[in-house]
Amino acid sequence: MSVGLNIPVVPTPTLAIAGSADRFPVRRIYCVGRNYVDHIREMKEGDERDPPFFFQKPSDAVVPDGATIPYPPDTADFQFEIELVVAIGAGGRNIPLAQALDHVFGYTVGIDLTRRDQQRDMREKMLPWERGKAFDASAPCGALLPAAQVGHPGKGAITLDVNGAEKQRGDLSQMIWNVPEIIANLSASYTLAPGDLIMTGTPAGVGPVVPGDRILGRVEGVGALTITIGPRES
Repeated sequence: MSVGLNIPVVPTPTLAIAGSADRFPVRRIYCVGRNYVDHIREMKEGDERDPPFFFQKPSDAVVPDGATIPYPPDTADFQFEIELVVAIGAGGRNIPLAQALDHVFGYTVGIDLTRRDQQRDMREKMLPWERGKAFDASAPCGALLPAAQVGHPGKGAITLDVNGAEKQRGDLSQMIWNVPEIIANLSASYTLAPGDLIMTGTPAGVGPVVPGDRILGRVEGVGALTITIGPRES
């Protein structure tokens, strides 16, 4: 005897593609931890020469440019991290460094929203970071720019403002591990597939936000992303 399931099909999260009516379906979101030396120093964690490490966010954590994001529950220290985001267009495993950029569909601006108090608590207990990183609406991203149009940015300003005041400023050239190195390293542990996003790390200056704050992130040559922090979720 079979029993029917009354479970709705959940739509695949998607990102806008600049200049196109098409949408980019999001499969997985990989995040690079500690990829700018100044951020490692401000967080007082890790060896600056450590190889890259990765954590993930759920695909439905993606929210679009212009969104209002509720201040999440289970935190008293809700913080921003501006990042360059890489969109994978061709998958693979053990991708050679020299071929890594051939697997990139495009780039966009993202903000790795973080429950910093929860992240620190998990780190001190030597537990996974998901409680601090992988929560609802924690991965706002702007529209994707195809690499065919924008190329592969290896330098350029990356900044974040809160209510018009600059909080973060760095340059893509300051990344410890560049995009080809990240892809090659990540694909040694995971089979990458079209639809994967990679958030590539943040420069120094991360800090807290409160309801009503307006956040503007920019990556030179890639675009901008604006979000507003809404009231606290109950």
